[in-house]
Amino acid sequence: MSKGREIYGLVLAGGRSRRMGHDKALLERDGQSQLQYAYSLLGELTKRQFVSTRTDQQDDPERSRFPQIVDKYVDIGPVAGILSALETYPDADWLVLACDLPNLERRTLEYLLEHRADDKPFTAYRSSYDGLPEPLCAVYRSGSNAAIRAFVDDGLVCPRKILIRSDTELLDQPDPTALDNVNTPDDLAASVLQASR
Repeated sequence: MSKGREIYGLVLAGGRSRRMGHDKALLERDGQSQLQYAYSLLGELTKRQFVSTRTDQQDDPERSRFPQIVDKYVDIGPVAGILSALETYPDADWLVLACDLPNLERRTLEYLLEHRADDKPFTAYRSSYDGLPEPLCAVYRSGSNAAIRAFVDDGLVCPRKILIRSDTELLDQPDPTALDNVNTPDDLAASVLQASR
């Protein structure tokens, strides 16, 4: 694996937002959706960008504005989007982002890309809260889908647990709040985002 490989970007937007009660990808930030914000960040740093969606989301008005990679797997959470991207474009390394990171800024992504490991399948930040890997703002190297598939085949579909059990390069976050996400209405009230209804 070489840093000379092309970097593609993936916004994970296939979640069901059950805890939030409405679609997190549609949360608004400065007049644009959080999905648009995340996609634009990737556009500044990666050669190509895609939005990860479930099959039933392809025609959603917001998601359909962007190039999509539709999940090839059902009911395994965000790892479905990650695997589908790695399998669709196997020669690229992937910068993967969740769509619900309102504090994320370009410098956090730049630091991640600049310090990604050349000899490990995954590079991720340590959580500022528990020191465990943050799998939804991470680099997944070309070829890492084989390791991910092995975990999935064994019934392990949690991206964090996959990174914990793998040879993952872990970095300290330059901004400790950058990866705070929004999962509930209380989280939303404390963030810069607004519900779009």
